[in-house]
Amino acid sequence: MRTLIQFVKTYFLLALTACAMAATLLLSLAGLDTASRTVATSMIAVACLWIGVDMFRSLLRKHYGLDILALVAIIACVLVGEYLASLIIVLMLTGGEALEAYAGHRATGELASLLERKPTLAHRVDEAGQIIDLAAGEVQVGDTLLVRPGEQVPVDGQLLDQQATFDESSLTGEFLPVTRSRGEQVYSGSVNGSRAVRLQAVRTADDSQYQQIIALVRQARESKAPVARLADRFAIPFTLFSLLLAGGAWLLSGDPLRFAQVLVLATPCPLLIAVPVAFLGGMSKAAKSGIIVKGGAVIERLAAVRGAAFDKTGTLTSGRPDLVRIIPSGVINEDRLLQLVASAEQYSSHVMAAGISKAATGRGLELLAAQDAREIATNGVIATVQGHRVAVGKPAFIASLGARPARVDLESGQTAAYASIDGEFAGALVLADTPRPEARDTLAWLSSHGIERQVMLTGDVADSARLVAGVVGIEEVHAELLPGGKVQLLDAFTPRPLMMVGDGVNDAPALATADVGIAMGSRGSTAAGQAADAVILRDSLAPVAEAVAISRFTYRVALSAIWIGVALSVGLMLVATTGVIPAVLGALLQEVVDLVVIIYALRTLRGPR
Repeated sequence: MRTLIQFVKTYFLLALTACAMAATLLLSLAGLDTASRTVATSMIAVACLWIGVDMFRSLLRKHYGLDILALVAIIACVLVGEYLASLIIVLMLTGGEALEAYAGHRATGELASLLERKPTLAHRVDEAGQIIDLAAGEVQVGDTLLVRPGEQVPVDGQLLDQQATFDESSLTGEFLPVTRSRGEQVYSGSVNGSRAVRLQAVRTADDSQYQQIIALVRQARESKAPVARLADRFAIPFTLFSLLLAGGAWLLSGDPLRFAQVLVLATPCPLLIAVPVAFLGGMSKAAKSGIIVKGGAVIERLAAVRGAAFDKTGTLTSGRPDLVRIIPSGVINEDRLLQLVASAEQYSSHVMAAGISKAATGRGLELLAAQDAREIATNGVIATVQGHRVAVGKPAFIASLGARPARVDLESGQTAAYASIDGEFAGALVLADTPRPEARDTLAWLSSHGIERQVMLTGDVADSARLVAGVVGIEEVHAELLPGGKVQLLDAFTPRPLMMVGDGVNDAPALATADVGIAMGSRGSTAAGQAADAVILRDSLAPVAEAVAISRFTYRVALSAIWIGVALSVGLMLVATTGVIPAVLGALLQEVVDLVVIIYALRTLRGPR
């Protein structure tokens, strides 16, 4: 009973139409024709008012849809006395909303499940070793947390135990367990393995990975899909054709009933319902593959992309460079150079800073306090360490400070940080950030599937960028770019539509500029994820190709659903011009057409083979 009441509240007009139809049939069977017509006419008047208001609002937004066709069919049936057929059309339109909601719920099941699995509970270990249960939102940075077997990690944390295994499938789509070692980061929403582990919170719940994903999911669910645009491309020609065909049948037969018999088969539910279902299914399939797509508009644009631009570090490469060589200039020795550089770099957010600091601590070198530390975006860092003015960054940056850096030879995947101390070139630190193993195959797939031009846009030095580009198979490289430079290149980029793939804060403007921005979200910045149209949750470049394949399949299915619906409707309308299909039967046949195209549209849940 509670479910029925909830259904009536949610779909009041559908429930009212069903009751009106039942009453109309019962009164008609009882011989009370006047009362039957009164009930039917009253309900039809309410429905026409509802459709008319909605259509008027659409026209004010300069949105010309298919509602006019349904409205004309309803009125035509009433004028020729086919009240039941008119009610069936109203029931079809109001029932379409409920059917779309059901199909949409199924299609977005993967997205909704993320919200349902939100971590809510945490166990904090106090200084006395006591365990205190609290809400995940109350956890503070630095808290020691206990995660029991099978429990979710409540916030992003650093593993304190030697080793542990986690299920990260809700975050990345990868169902194989992931092993983390002491000091590695564990993301909120991960599920702990078979033994209890301790973590140190590094972010609050609001800033943690799972909450960021939930925010993206909500954007995806709340965004308006472009299904109206896709369906409405057919709206005006389909409406004109249907009206002309119905009018022609009336003119040739001399019977106004023929007009209504044809038009009841032209109601546009296949276009209004099946297409949204297809796009929602595509979004669900993408989410299951570890790709959050922010709305159907993204799927439509992604299906049409003809150009692609990629950031280098963290996108085409693993984004975790390790120190492989230290080349001092002779001013100081290796360890002292590394210590001073690492001490300055500890104030930098650049990915290379982590590799340098890690190498210093690995050698047992103490990171020293620095004063007046500041980061020059995309260029380097300047800081005062033990009275020495230390600068680390690109060779051009070091040269601008008065030093004369000596270029070093780099191998594939390597990059160098140049250093000066008190205005004198002190040496270079070579780090290796190897290309992702799947990068070459992913880019080759894109190239063979209609992506006509692929470029690398990076703030890194040209030598390092070209080495990585050669490995992954990109011929066009634009290096040493500021964020504004990337935006300028993307503005002038052809062919379009264009997708941009990146991961860092400096990629956010470029991601927002591209027709489709795709952020590497597993370890990328929040700014990049917010600016992007789609976010990859797995630490892999392969989902870029998956996203393109899913989008193209989804668009093909949506377009096919429209053509199937139009073809079936037109075929039935042509038969109806002969007068062999009564208006009531025609309305029921149109319901069958609706069901066929909706079931077809749900193919997008399966995705491409």
